[in-house]
Amino acid sequence: MLNVVFNALSPVIWIAFIVLGLIMGIVVGFILRVKLHEKSIKNTKEEADKILSSAQSEAEKIKKDSINEAKLEVSELKALAEQDIKERKSVVIELENKLNTREDTLDRRSSNLDRREEMLNTKESKIDERKAELEKQNNKVEALLKEQEQKLVEVAGMSKEDARKIIMESVHEAMRDEIATYIRDEEEKAKAVVKTKAKNVLALAIQKYASEVAGETTVTTVSLPVEEMKGRIIGREGRNIRAFESLTGVDLIIDDTPEAVILSGFDPVRREIARRSLEILVTDGRIHPGRIEEVVDRCRSDVEMTMRELGEDAVFKTGIGKIHPDLVRLIGRLNFRTSYGQNVLKHSIETAMICGKLAAEIGENEILARRAGLLHDIGKAVDHEIEGSHVDIGVEIAQKYHEPREVIDAIASHHEDVAPKSVIAVLVAAADALSSARPGARSDSIENYTKRLENLEAISKSIKGVKESYAIQAGREVRVIVSPEQVDDLETITIARQIKEEIENKLSYPGTIKVTVIRETRATDVAK
Repeated sequence: MLNVVFNALSPVIWIAFIVLGLIMGIVVGFILRVKLHEKSIKNTKEEADKILSSAQSEAEKIKKDSINEAKLEVSELKALAEQDIKERKSVVIELENKLNTREDTLDRRSSNLDRREEMLNTKESKIDERKAELEKQNNKVEALLKEQEQKLVEVAGMSKEDARKIIMESVHEAMRDEIATYIRDEEEKAKAVVKTKAKNVLALAIQKYASEVAGETTVTTVSLPVEEMKGRIIGREGRNIRAFESLTGVDLIIDDTPEAVILSGFDPVRREIARRSLEILVTDGRIHPGRIEEVVDRCRSDVEMTMRELGEDAVFKTGIGKIHPDLVRLIGRLNFRTSYGQNVLKHSIETAMICGKLAAEIGENEILARRAGLLHDIGKAVDHEIEGSHVDIGVEIAQKYHEPREVIDAIASHHEDVAPKSVIAVLVAAADALSSARPGARSDSIENYTKRLENLEAISKSIKGVKESYAIQAGREVRVIVSPEQVDDLETITIARQIKEEIENKLSYPGTIKVTVIRETRATDVAK
């Protein structure tokens, strides 16, 4: 029975053993695979650790090399900067030494001129004494002439008229110098009287209008907070600087100047718009073509508003009455124009006020005089845009807006291009010269100043008979010493006039230049 059962179950048992064996094989295989996988992971991790360690070592090495190279480069740059600073300091010291030497030379020349002036004053007093003696001698000569006239009538039997003719012919040559001296003295007296009255009128006008001296220069440099701002202004591939220049019409120069850029342009209004725009962009920090266009448009509107406000303020200050709106804008535009460093708008206002006071003193129309003074330089507002001198442009503008005849005449003649046709035109020219020639009103470089003095002395020395020439009082006077052997007293007057005409023809200068010609004769002997 058991065998039957066993035989009946035998296939089942074998199948169970086979299944069990397969399961145990699968389990053992899975365990072996897990062990192999763990070993592979362990090996991979160790390899990764080795690679990471090697990379860290390489990175440390590269870092150290980079630091050493940076330190070496910084050291080299520092050495170059110190060398550059040293060279610049040496140049500055050299320039200072040259200026000090020139100042010493000018001081010595000034002291020499002071001594010469004292000597000339002494000689003038002696000349006055000599003149008195000559007058006494002249009286004696006249008495002798009368006596000779009487004797000639008695001896020759001539009439009184014939005798007078002969005597006059004989003494004509001797009296020529005395006649010339008398004419010169009377001419000097007349000039002194006229000059005194003119000074009184001008002094009164200046006293009634005394403003600050207008001295300004056009700003073309914009400061930057940091040097890195230059790169942001240039932009990627230069797109920011191209957009800025195309929108403003001004060249933006970025050079080695530390923390600064330069604006270059012939139009002062465009330059002002560019300056304001760049300052806003630098302060804001957002610099890209869209932002640049927005800021430039806003600054252009602000400058236009500023010009109109300045023009209205100038018209109100001078009290010239109603004026065309376009002229008001042009007057305000003068604020961005300079002439020898002098702000043209302030100069025009000052000229208008002085001209008005002068007109009031002599009984002319004060309001019309102020109007002509304010508009006399109106051509300078657009002389960089329109071809021609500012005088011709100003005349065209005044005629276009139907200004009075006196105003047009004043604009045309204030630089003596044409002869003035009205008293107001003469007053405008005088007021213009006063405003320009006031001390400090206009700037001048040391090179131009020195060149003007040298030209004055050179012009004087080019005249025949001139021995020495000295330009003094900052070029407002030139003193000329002539050779007494070649030039007599009458020729000194001719030489002074020749030098004056040469200066007027060859030099341009504010105010006036006084020419003084000196002739000195010395006689020396030794008592033994």
